[in-house]
Amino acid sequence: MEFKSGFWGRLFGFKRTERDGEHAQEQSQEQSLPDLEPIQGDQTVPLSEPQPEPDINQLILSHEHPFILLYEKWREQVGYAPLPHLRLDYGDDDGPVDENLEKELSRLRRAITAVAADRLSQIPKEPEPESPSEEESEAKEDGEEEVEEEPPFQLDAQPLIYVTVDQLAAWLVVFPPIGEGRELDKEMLDGILKESGVSYGLNTELLDALPDAQDRYFHLFLIARGRAVVHGKDGYIEDFFKRNVRKKFEEDEHGRVDYFHLNIVQNVEKGQPICQIVPPVPGVAGRTVLDEEITCKEGKTPSLPKGRNTEASEDGMQLLAVKAGRVEFSGRSFVVKSVLEISGNVDFSTGNINFVGDVHIHGDVGSGFSVRTIGNVTIDGVVEAAEIEAGGDLIVAKGILGDSRAMIRAHHDVYAKYMENCTVHCRGSLQTDCIVNCDVYCDGEVNVRSGRGTIIGGRIRAAQGVDAKVVGSKSESVTSIFLGGQPFADFERETLLLNIKKQEAELEKLERQPDSPTRTQRMGKLRLDLSIGRMKLSQFDKELKKIKEKLEEQGGCRLKCSIAYPGVALTIGDLTMPLAKETSMVDARLVGGEICLL
Repeated sequence: MEFKSGFWGRLFGFKRTERDGEHAQEQSQEQSLPDLEPIQGDQTVPLSEPQPEPDINQLILSHEHPFILLYEKWREQVGYAPLPHLRLDYGDDDGPVDENLEKELSRLRRAITAVAADRLSQIPKEPEPESPSEEESEAKEDGEEEVEEEPPFQLDAQPLIYVTVDQLAAWLVVFPPIGEGRELDKEMLDGILKESGVSYGLNTELLDALPDAQDRYFHLFLIARGRAVVHGKDGYIEDFFKRNVRKKFEEDEHGRVDYFHLNIVQNVEKGQPICQIVPPVPGVAGRTVLDEEITCKEGKTPSLPKGRNTEASEDGMQLLAVKAGRVEFSGRSFVVKSVLEISGNVDFSTGNINFVGDVHIHGDVGSGFSVRTIGNVTIDGVVEAAEIEAGGDLIVAKGILGDSRAMIRAHHDVYAKYMENCTVHCRGSLQTDCIVNCDVYCDGEVNVRSGRGTIIGGRIRAAQGVDAKVVGSKSESVTSIFLGGQPFADFERETLLLNIKKQEAELEKLERQPDSPTRTQRMGKLRLDLSIGRMKLSQFDKELKKIKEKLEEQGGCRLKCSIAYPGVALTIGDLTMPLAKETSMVDARLVGGEICLL
C-alpha cells in the first residue's frame, strides 16, 4: 500500500518516545510487508507457507476488516507497532465451552467492527493534488500570501470494554489516537470503567501499567474476572444393605451347590443402621464483573426410604431397624421383616405354621403339616408330604420328598437340593440338582445344571425355558416338557375364575330365596367378594399381556440339555415333537412355525 506521510502524519501526529525509538532503526528498512493471510493472534503467515490450524480462542479478521485497516495505517505511520492480539485467553480452565466461545467471538467481532468502522469514517479522505489556476499563479507572482493549511485532525484514543454474556469476564481493547489526539491515560480508563459499570474483580496492576505499555493499542486484555456460581450438590442415600440381592450359585469341584449358604438373606439387629443420608454440598453465590450477585441453587436433602419396622435416628440422618429381622428393599423403601425361628421340625410339637413375615425352619417339615407365610421360607432339612406356600422365595437345603402329595407354592424363586414326587408352582425361576416325577408350573426358567442335573419323568411347564444336563432316562421314562405361556399365572387365573363362577352361582341361588337378614348379609358379602375377584382378574389379564409381550421381545423359549433320551416329548405352543432316539447337545426352539433341534 502506497502511503503518503504528509497527510497521515497530520492525522496520527505520532510523537516518538524513547521506547519507540529503540525499534525505529530496525524497522526503518521494513517500509512494506509481503502479502499476508488474515492476522491470527501474534503471528502473520505468508501466502507461500502453509497455514497452521486456527486457534479456537482467536478472533480472525481479514485484511479488509476496519480493525485491520486502522492497524495498517497506524503501523505505516509510526514505523513500528506490535501485532494485533485478539484472543479470548482466560489463562485457566474456567473459560467458556467451545459452543459458547464461538458465540462470544461473534459478539466481540460485532463490537470491534462497529467502533473501528466508526473511527475510519471520521478520518477525512486524502485530497487529490490539483494544478494551480491562472489566478493563483498570478497571485503568487504578485507576491500574495498562500492560503493557510487546515489544522490537523484530532481524535483521542478510544478504549472499548467488552463484557461476556455471562458477565463473568471483561475485556479491553484500545484504539490509538488519530492526529494530535490524546494518548491513553489513567483518567480515560477510569472513565470507561465507570461508564461500563465494570467494578468487580479488576486487574488493577494491569490497568495501572497499561497507559505506558508498548502493546497498549490493538491488543485484547482481560481486565476483570467475576466469581462463577457454584451450585450445590444434592445429598444422597448411602446404603449399608443391598437393594437388589443377586442370587449366585457357587458350585464346588464336583458341580454341587451348597443350598445352606445361598447368601440371599440380609439379617439385621435391632437398632442397627440400614442406610444413612449423605448431606448435600452447599452452593456458593457468584458475582459478575458488574458487581451483581449470582444466586446459587442449593442441594436438596433426600428423604430416608422408611418402611415397615424402621425408624429415623434422633438426628434424622440414619434409618434404623426397630426390630431384628430380615432387610429387604420394596422398590421405594427398606422394610424389616420379622423372622420366625423354628429350632426343630414342623410336627405335632409346633403344628401348622401361619406367619406374617419370614420363616426359618432348622429341621424338617413332616407329612400332613403346612407352612404359610407372606415372606420367605428357609428350610434346613427335608420337606415331606407337606404343603408349603411362600410369598417370597423358598429355600429347601436338603430337598423335597413329596410322596406324590406335597404341594409347593412360591411367588418368587424356588431353590431345592432335589425334588421328587411333588407338585411345584413357582412364579419366578426354579433351581435344583434333580427333578424326579414332579409336576412343575414355572413362570421363569427351570435350571437343573448343578449336581446330577437330571429331569426324569413328570411334566415340566416353563415359560422361559428348561436348561438341564440330562432329560429323560435310558429306560425311556415318559418326560413331558411344555414351553411357553405362563404356567403359574394361568393356573392362578383358572383358580380365580373358578372361584368367581362359584360365587356367581351362589349369589344367583340366594337371589331366589325369600328375604331375611341372613340372606341380605350373605348377599352383600358375596357381591363385595365378586367385585374384588373381578378386579383381580382384570388386573391379572393386564399383567399377563405385558409379560407375554416381554417374552416375545426376548425371542421365545428353548430346551437346552446335554443328553435327551427317547420318551421325552417337547411341546412348544400347539406343536409337539417326541424324541425317538438319544440326542446329544440339544438346543430346541420354535423356528418358522416348527420345532427345530439346533
